[in-house]
Amino acid sequence: MTAAVPTIALVGNPNAGKSSLFNALTGARQKIANYPGVTVERKAGHARFADGRPMSLIDLPGTYSLIPASPDEAVTRDVILGKQDGERQPDALIVVLDAANLDNHLCFALELIALGLPTVVALNMLDLAERDGLTLDPARLAQELCVPVVPTVAVRRRGMTELLGAVDEALRTAKPVEPIAQVPMPGAAALHSRARAISRAATLSETPVRRWTARVDAVVLHPVVGFLILLALMFVMFQAVYAWAGPPADALEAGVGVLQSWVVDNIPENFLRDLIVEGLLAGVGAVVVFLPQILILFLFILLLEASGYMTRAAFLMDGLMAKVGLSGRGFIPLLSSFACAVPGIMATRAIPDEKDRLTTILIAPLMTCSARLPVYALIIAAFIPDRAVGNSPVGLQGLVLFGLYLAGIIGALVVAFVLRRTLARGSAAGFMMEMPRYQMPQWRDIALGLWQRAWIFLRRAGTIIAMTTVVLWLLLTFPKAPPGESQVDYSVAGRIASGLEVVVEPIGFNHDIALALIPAMAAREVAVSAMATANAIDAGGDEDAMAETLGQRLQGKWSLATALAFLAWFVFAPQCISTIAITRRETNSWRWPMFMVGYLFLLAYAAAGITYWTAVAFGLG
Repeated sequence: MTAAVPTIALVGNPNAGKSSLFNALTGARQKIANYPGVTVERKAGHARFADGRPMSLIDLPGTYSLIPASPDEAVTRDVILGKQDGERQPDALIVVLDAANLDNHLCFALELIALGLPTVVALNMLDLAERDGLTLDPARLAQELCVPVVPTVAVRRRGMTELLGAVDEALRTAKPVEPIAQVPMPGAAALHSRARAISRAATLSETPVRRWTARVDAVVLHPVVGFLILLALMFVMFQAVYAWAGPPADALEAGVGVLQSWVVDNIPENFLRDLIVEGLLAGVGAVVVFLPQILILFLFILLLEASGYMTRAAFLMDGLMAKVGLSGRGFIPLLSSFACAVPGIMATRAIPDEKDRLTTILIAPLMTCSARLPVYALIIAAFIPDRAVGNSPVGLQGLVLFGLYLAGIIGALVVAFVLRRTLARGSAAGFMMEMPRYQMPQWRDIALGLWQRAWIFLRRAGTIIAMTTVVLWLLLTFPKAPPGESQVDYSVAGRIASGLEVVVEPIGFNHDIALALIPAMAAREVAVSAMATANAIDAGGDEDAMAETLGQRLQGKWSLATALAFLAWFVFAPQCISTIAITRRETNSWRWPMFMVGYLFLLAYAAAGITYWTAVAFGLG
């Protein structure tokens, strides 16, 4: 027996158009508050049946399953089961489906129908499905689900009268339902199989484009073939970083050299000229020349996002992440960390489980951020031959860069595996995602994205890197060395580096590297500008020495073993100050950022040492 004013709950997957349907049914007759004891929004409103009788409508948070993975999803589960404080169990459910994504949305619908409550399905956004070439049979869908199915277009208020009529009829003919003791838990594989079978049965026709999309997804989402395709795309991306960036990078380097020569020719020799030539132009210029490599990297990332492939990459990585105890929800924060760990760490707020979120924060710095690329590009160009591997078209330099990125990913997964079984013990929580349509990227959007990345990089070069470089130049310039002594070694910075060199010498690092490690804490790229500034001061105005590139000068001072150890260090190196600060803010404690710095230092030290002594053993020292 239902109450005098029945309560109807709107429920469904995220992005099914549920809120639009709720607004269409209730209009301005709605109230928004929070559920007692949780910061989850409660939306309730009123509507009327055709005969004027009132009803109460509740718009529940979107979810993919009755097994919750977040506070929002827990509220939805508890309201449906009548376990939520201050909320009685609904008399009926309106299950909202996205007509264009039946396979995914039917899984949750089948769980809800199995509860035995009076249920009506709103087959929503039918117009968009038809626009995309999909024709569905609502009557056949109703037959398969054994509940009424009403086609709706919520944003145009189509089907609202029919929907309320179906709810009214479901309430009138409902049989008494026994109290639900627990959530039904059908096997996930069986549930998905049933959902796909129902979707196929209810599909009258679909265009070749939709069939083509399904066939492509069968390949790119395959657990083996799809993963190999993902690795191949990453491999091509890193090959392109070197294959395409050479001419523009050379042009920028030549431009910096022209500016240095102009300053030398037009400004008398004094403190200001040395600061501009040896500090700003040598230091900042050494970083700016790597802008082409960074833009090429982001060109590929933007193309993959705009085409619809990146979500599929997330799906492929979800299975791998689950094996080390991470949720698939962590993929987006980790992906963001390839640009910069700061926004990646901030994006972990979407992860509901605190230990899962903490683990993702602690491994985000192991994703190779764009700030590492200038360091990698400098050392690889200087010490790795620009040639093909064997008789293949594969470039050795691009292969090494791919290996460095892959090492960071593998390192992150290993650390996550350890953390989820020790300090952040817990099991992985799965999640569902909807695959966007494949589409041609809009070149205007790509160009805008590249411009934004270029501006961020140049702004960083003009602020953090420039200021750090100026401070370093001052520390390298004073006090002035007596005749016959090295200015760099005699300076304040040189003496600090000599002290640090004792610590890093066992792993093959020299005075140059010791000098670069400390300012690199401000920003990774500063390691390059620090070495460039030190070498410019060492050149002492010698035109031949100034004409050499930084890479050429390093070749004469470093062994290959040292260069490889330096690359290994930067795969795991302790983070920049910004990352430490955002970790402190997001964890509300200094404990975890200090732990992060400590374990990254140990990993970096061990990786560099193992790399150096292995290289020496093979005669590369």
